[in-house]
Amino acid sequence: MKKFSKALLMLTCVFTLTACGADDTVSEIQQSKLDAAELRAQYTVGAFKSIVDDDIADAWLDNYNNVELSEMFSQGMEGILAQVAGSDLDYGTEGTAVRGALTSFKDGIEEMGGDFEIGETSSKVDDDTIVVTVGVTGTEKNGEVELIFSNDIFFTLESCTLNVDETFASLMEGAALNTLLGMGTVFVVLILISLIISLLGYIPKLIAKPEKKDESAANIPAPVTAAMPVQEEELSDDEELVAVIAAAVAAYEGTGTDGFRVRSIKRANTKNWYK
Repeated sequence: MKKFSKALLMLTCVFTLTACGADDTVSEIQQSKLDAAELRAQYTVGAFKSIVDDDIADAWLDNYNNVELSEMFSQGMEGILAQVAGSDLDYGTEGTAVRGALTSFKDGIEEMGGDFEIGETSSKVDDDTIVVTVGVTGTEKNGEVELIFSNDIFFTLESCTLNVDETFASLMEGAALNTLLGMGTVFVVLILISLIISLLGYIPKLIAKPEKKDESAANIPAPVTAAMPVQEEELSDDEELVAVIAAAVAAYEGTGTDGFRVRSIKRANTKNWYK
């Protein structure tokens, strides 16, 4: 039993040492790759800065597509690395990375004051990529360049961006501007609400005015129509009627028409003659 325990302990120690040796080997390989990536990053930042300083960045962006940009920049970097390392080294890059780097460097250098100096460089492994950060110091603002290389033997440049640090004054200016905009918007909304509330008091008055007009119109008495005087119709000029009435009177009296004369005939207002 003791022999078995000793053998198990020895095997455990052997596996532990083997694992430690493997970790040291991987770490050394990774560190060498990080060192190579940092060296490439420093000269890459210098190359992009030179293109912008020579005022040819706009020409590259306007006249060449991404494939042509990749080929041109890769050839230039291979020449630089050959002079530095003394041997031919391949330099791969993606066209989108070159175009993005030229755009960010052109705007960033101007914002930093027109020039910058390359500072400290750091790197880390992030899964399948190596991220290298290069600090840069400008005359007005500082910043950093973030470069992303493929984590393989080709070190293909996948991205390169110049990020300018915001100064305390610019941050305070932006914060003050945001505060003013926010407070101004709130005050404007409050003023509008107060105006709307003040106008609500006039609505009942506007509604009541037409009602008063209607009531006043209803209280006006209707005009009294004066009774037109009934003009009595003069019927004495009607000879036929006079003759008929005279004959009727003569017949009723039993006399002739010579004994009286009809001077006027008026229409009776009563209906007593019906009786």
